[in-house]
Amino acid sequence: MKHLIRALSFRRLGSPLRIQLNLPIIVFFENMVRSASYLKQKSGKLTVCPVPVLDLINTSVLQCNLHSHTYRCKHATGDVIDYVRAAEKAGARVYGVSDHAPMPDGRHSGVRMAMSELDGYQQAVQDAQAAFRGLRIFLALECEDFPEYRGFYREEILGRRGFDYLIGAAHYTPFEGEWQNSYQGLDRSDRLRAYSDHLCTMMETGLYTFIAHPDIFGCSNDLWTENLTACSRDILAAAESSGVPLEVNGGGFRKSPARTPLGTRPQYPWLPFWELAADYDISVVCNSDAHRPEDALANLADTLAVVQQCGLQLADLS
Repeated sequence: MKHLIRALSFRRLGSPLRIQLNLPIIVFFENMVRSASYLKQKSGKLTVCPVPVLDLINTSVLQCNLHSHTYRCKHATGDVIDYVRAAEKAGARVYGVSDHAPMPDGRHSGVRMAMSELDGYQQAVQDAQAAFRGLRIFLALECEDFPEYRGFYREEILGRRGFDYLIGAAHYTPFEGEWQNSYQGLDRSDRLRAYSDHLCTMMETGLYTFIAHPDIFGCSNDLWTENLTACSRDILAAAESSGVPLEVNGGGFRKSPARTPLGTRPQYPWLPFWELAADYDISVVCNSDAHRPEDALANLADTLAVVQQCGLQLADLS
């Protein structure tokens, strides 16, 4: 990527770029407009290492969203300009438009844009960039990690077209020779293992700036289990070794709550996953996952609350 790559977090990865910074301690706070810094209190030195993230220093969590969609995915409303206008009105400083990537073979066409719409989508983002010069707008896609299309993502989308970043997402899990819907059926140990293996492989590709809603198995399970712990630890270990941030996804707060024997909760983010995440040297990013213009910056405060409650490190992706 053409951006300077940084994350403010401890890393155990070997790297040709490793800069030790003695920084003053800056703690999270929320003022009367609920603005929060991306720098978190940490003892000792901060290590800055290259990981695939955008360098956007000193923007509030609540002024940034890097995950949003348009009508082209067929389950969202509004076009790029509508989201950007709503985001600016809500006080955004950084906005990423990241609709579901089209597939050259047309698969899953009912929930993503068609290849024939890609040019228009790119132009719509460029038009918004020209119209809202005070707002930093990024051109992106949310991608399924189909191995046969990694070259398409790398050479066509990031390369020839110059998109700013890609989001990795596992809406589908490879299982027994088929791609299964990840929003259901992840209550079995074998499918959970397939899901965690898929996310781990996704992070190893180096294609994705962050991984969307890694805890969507919350849609399939009422109660936390040892199998979910094992699955989560595999995902978190891969995030630690790869340096790829994980997303606390605000879209789950807008879905119908999961009704469990212990009461209701968001389907995701699911707190036990993020409590486990605190045991790992990873970073996270907060996003709205907006599918309507009025949700351009929705639920960012809720995602930030999860981060603070679990003591997580925020990637410098604001």
